[in-house]
Amino acid sequence: MKNVRVRKCLKAILGVVLALVLLLGGGIFALWHNELSTLSSFRKLSDRDDAHHDGAVYELTVSGDYYFDDFLAQGGASNDSDLISFITQSITKGMIPMHIKTTDISCSAFTADTADGDRVFDRNYDFSPTNTAIVYTNPGKGRHASYSTVDLHFLGLDQDKDVEGLANKILTLAAPYAPLDGINDAGVACGIFMSYQGDGKGTATDIDTEKPDLTSTTLLRLVLDYADSVEDAVELIQQYDLHDSTNCVFHYMIADSTGRSAVLEWVGEDSAHDNDGSQRHLNVIWNDTDSLSDSADWQIVTNFIKTPDYYTSTDEMKGLDRYEHLADRLRAANGVLADEDAAMELLAEVGRRTWNNDDGNSFTIHSAVYNLTDKSLLWVGNEHYGEEVYTFRYSLK
Repeated sequence: MKNVRVRKCLKAILGVVLALVLLLGGGIFALWHNELSTLSSFRKLSDRDDAHHDGAVYELTVSGDYYFDDFLAQGGASNDSDLISFITQSITKGMIPMHIKTTDISCSAFTADTADGDRVFDRNYDFSPTNTAIVYTNPGKGRHASYSTVDLHFLGLDQDKDVEGLANKILTLAAPYAPLDGINDAGVACGIFMSYQGDGKGTATDIDTEKPDLTSTTLLRLVLDYADSVEDAVELIQQYDLHDSTNCVFHYMIADSTGRSAVLEWVGEDSAHDNDGSQRHLNVIWNDTDSLSDSADWQIVTNFIKTPDYYTSTDEMKGLDRYEHLADRLRAANGVLADEDAAMELLAEVGRRTWNNDDGNSFTIHSAVYNLTDKSLLWVGNEHYGEEVYTFRYSLK
């Protein structure tokens, strides 16, 4: 009889424990079902190769809306600390600290047409060896789906190691807030590039008016999520104050399927009088008014300011050699390249493993050809041009 009572008690206790486990599990799923789904999508596409200075390449599909509407509704963020605080509170409910940071980015980009009449936006991301992720988002609620590229080092992940373990993978949940370039399903693409302005050539733009605030990479997220065209993107951006991150300074390029493109720069009077990031103004250089271009059929950006009369000497113009090489090629082709592969080949010509890389610290981490007409992406990691195992294709159709 005693044993029967013990067994009944044990069954009752087990039932209570099981109910608690199910309740807890249900609560976790209800609270973090989007985040759990996102983490389950994280997978490696190509391995690290230290001999070639390759980081690993990953893929991530983000579930849910990642709270960007809420971020804008609160007025955005005027610094990295406020952005990190928002991400931590929203995505991990304050339980797990997140990270966002940026640093020197020496890159090249251009627009062109293909022989079939498609418009392409093409970009090299140059940096020290690091891990990257190709990130898909589809937040719904009237916002656009997009593909973008994220440097996982900017999320606080070790650039010299694979992304392993739950604690590290959780940091990838912040990926929507740190795009370097991308395309949305309206055929709008954008990218971020160092511009080397101010004291020590690294005085961050830090505008402070009554407008809400955006940091460097959240400006790109705004474009990818909401912009229907380049004009729409510019109008959206003009509604915010820009605060560049971690004492770095950037300019931006945006393009769409109509052939319209623009470089956006926050500048002072000239290079000698641009040491106060709070006193800069936005200058939009449209492809049909770009004084450095021979034609509106293409537009190029590297790492110097394109605003007319900003410099007194070409010696100050970072990346001018890459710019001139791209311009020569596009001029000879009248802005028309055979196809996406030809655009990738032109990016390969200014890949940093072979192009003027005397210090050995800068490598082309990824090259992306965004087809704005087809809403598709051709992506190559670590300058492995023509190698299928390092080549990835995506479509938003």
